[in-house]
Amino acid sequence: MDQDSHCTAERELVEAVSRITTFSTTSPYDEEEGQPKAEISCQARTENPEKDDLQGSNSTLSPHSAMTTKELQEYWRNEKRQCKQVKLLFEIPSTRIVEHHLSKYVMYKIIILQTGSFDSNKSVIERRYSDFEKLHRNLLEEFSEELEDVTFPKKSLTGNFTEEIINERKLAFKDYLRLLYSMKYIRRSKKFIDFLTRPELREAYGCLRGGQYTKALEILLEVIGLQERLMRSNPVSVVPTLCAIVVCHKDLENPAGAFEYGEKALSRLHVHTSHRYYMPLLETMITLAYELGKDFLSLQEQLEEWKAKKDPVRVFTLKELAVREYVQ
Repeated sequence: MDQDSHCTAERELVEAVSRITTFSTTSPYDEEEGQPKAEISCQARTENPEKDDLQGSNSTLSPHSAMTTKELQEYWRNEKRQCKQVKLLFEIPSTRIVEHHLSKYVMYKIIILQTGSFDSNKSVIERRYSDFEKLHRNLLEEFSEELEDVTFPKKSLTGNFTEEIINERKLAFKDYLRLLYSMKYIRRSKKFIDFLTRPELREAYGCLRGGQYTKALEILLEVIGLQERLMRSNPVSVVPTLCAIVVCHKDLENPAGAFEYGEKALSRLHVHTSHRYYMPLLETMITLAYELGKDFLSLQEQLEEWKAKKDPVRVFTLKELAVREYVQ
């Protein structure tokens, strides 16, 4: 491509991104008719932005002019993908009984997938009755009015391990998750998202801290897909997980994989330069780009520009930040 064509393509991308209209998310269930609706979401909007993110709210589009063609293309692909119709489906196809020392309980296998198109990246997690019970108790503290008509399956004094009771609860928990997801503020709440992701993230970060990078990476790659589905209204919130994946790939001597996920994380931070992961991620990406023979000068310029605007303070490395996640 000659220089004029290249510049024309880049200008077209800038103009296309600038024309994106941010719009709010609607509930996937119609309040009057009770019929499912597809959730509409857009990456450009965040429901609860971090305090430092507010500074960029009035200059969201201006930084695009400084983005490379590749970054603009990736940003545009993300915008189109994030603005598609989205609705998650919850299935509980099976269970298993676990006996551990003096305790015995049922684990429910939950499959979470995206409807509206073929979803080859379905997420699979397991939760027990007490996990659901804790979720319901936590949600009642904040959403008591929304949950006043939601029935939670009660625990029986006897017969909890009979096939009949287990099958009844499978259906009840499936309906329960469907109803929770139908309520916009609940499905976006930290308590609901933590129920679906936190146990796996705690395990993954524990493996990372213990130097088990292969196991940590395996879990993180499973979780990131689910997080991106759940947090479409706030894509910046998945940055820590993306950066943990970068750390694992880097320590497993896979710089190409690390750079790939680092680019995904940077694309979510291009207007959130006050984010705690921004500078450590830039430093890591410069090292990776140099190692891979990629252009690192533009990344170096971004880093120098950031340093010129900020007071010199103690900044953790990307790995130091990652190992501090989920320590409690």
